[in-house]
Amino acid sequence: QVQLVESGGGLVQPGGSLRLSCVASGFTFAHYRMSWYRQVPGKERELVAAIAVSIVSTNYADSVKGRFSISRDNAKNTVYLQMNSLKPEDTAVYTCKADHRFLPVDYWGQGTQVTVSS
Repeated sequence: QVQLVESGGGLVQPGGSLRLSCVASGFTFAHYRMSWYRQVPGKERELVAAIAVSIVSTNYADSVKGRFSISRDNAKNTVYLQMNSLKPEDTAVYTCKADHRFLPVDYWGQGTQVTVSS
């Protein structure tokens, strides 16, 4: 069955770094655009970063530009989110999403909690 399993979340101090991973299985990972979203209770889910099948095409929310970096390793069926210079406002549940490049098919992971606090 299809699975997207996130890991790497946790508690980190402001200014610190975390690297999130999302391991995919049950579908052809290399055919899917991958994204990271985040959500805080009471607020709409926000697109944080996305990376195309081509890898070289990426986009980021303005709030994370220069601090976060998305990457993928198709051989490992994994997408990463490197988060640097973390701020308390980065605290959220971060969720991985896969979108087929052509077909109306998408999958969501369950999310991993990131808490930035001193």
